[in-house]
Parts: sequence; C-alpha cells; structure tokens
Amino acid sequence: MGKKKTNKTPEILNRKVRHEYHIEDSIEVGIVLRGSEVKSIRNGQASIAEGWIRASERPIHLKLHGVHIAEYPNASTGHQHEPTRVRALLAHKREIKKLAAFAQTQGHTLVPLKIYFSNNKVKVLVGLASSKRKSDKRQALAKKDAKREMERAMKRTI
Repeated sequence: MGKKKTNKTPEILNRKVRHEYHIEDSIEVGIVLRGSEVKSIRNGQASIAEGWIRASERPIHLKLHGVHIAEYPNASTGHQHEPTRVRALLAHKREIKKLAAFAQTQGHTLVPLKIYFSNNKVKVLVGLASSKRKSDKRQALAKKDAKREMERAMKRTI
C-alpha cells in the first residue's frame, strides 16, 4: 500500500465572522499575490479577522481590504511586500456582478471566511453575509453555553 498523503498547508480562518454575521452563501475566488505573500501564507502568517471585500460593477473588480499578511523574513529588501495592501480577487464577470448586486442591498456585506491552498494556488472563500442583531448574538451565545453545560453534565455521569 502507498503512503498516505497529508496536506500540511495551513488554512487561515475567520472565526469572528460567524458570530457577527449570518452567512447566506459562499463562493471560492482566486487572489493576486506576490511570492513573499504566498510564502507567508504557507507559513500561516496571515490574519483575516478585520478583512472585508468591496465589489464594483464599474469598473468590474473585486478587492480584498484589511487583511494582514506578515512580511516574509527571508525575502530580499526589494522583493518584500506591504503587509496590509489592497489585493485583487479573481472571479468570473457574472460572479462579480452577482456579488456586487448582493453587497449593494441594505444590511449585506462580503467577508473573507477562509484563505487556503487548492492545487498549489491560494484561494479565498468569500461569504455573502447579512449582519446579526444583538439579540441574535445573545441567543447564539446562550445556546452555546447551554450545549457546553450539557456536555459537562454528560461527562460527569459517564
């Protein structure tokens, strides 16, 4: 039997977004990066917690804002990237139009959910999100606490 391949490439997740928004749909897009940025992401040195996406129909483009990708320490001075620069996202024209139309409606936004590797290319999972109300956030926290208490009680009985 052959050796089992293990995928050691990291996934940079946005955990905060699930608390702040209802994720209605998601779409995978590509991202334009420099070599030092790819190496930093491969090392897991990125944060998308404050990230957001702007979609525009005129001109048609998708931009990723607020994502911090740390500088790669082994890159030479001329090949170093700016950690929080605006990055272009790659998608089909009809997908960008769909995302732009969704983002222009009241209470909707586009957020990065995850950055990961697919076939040695960096991909971004974009979430089509609508904001939660404070009461929804409180209910989610209460449900989470109740579930945790039930698990503790079950653990004690076993």
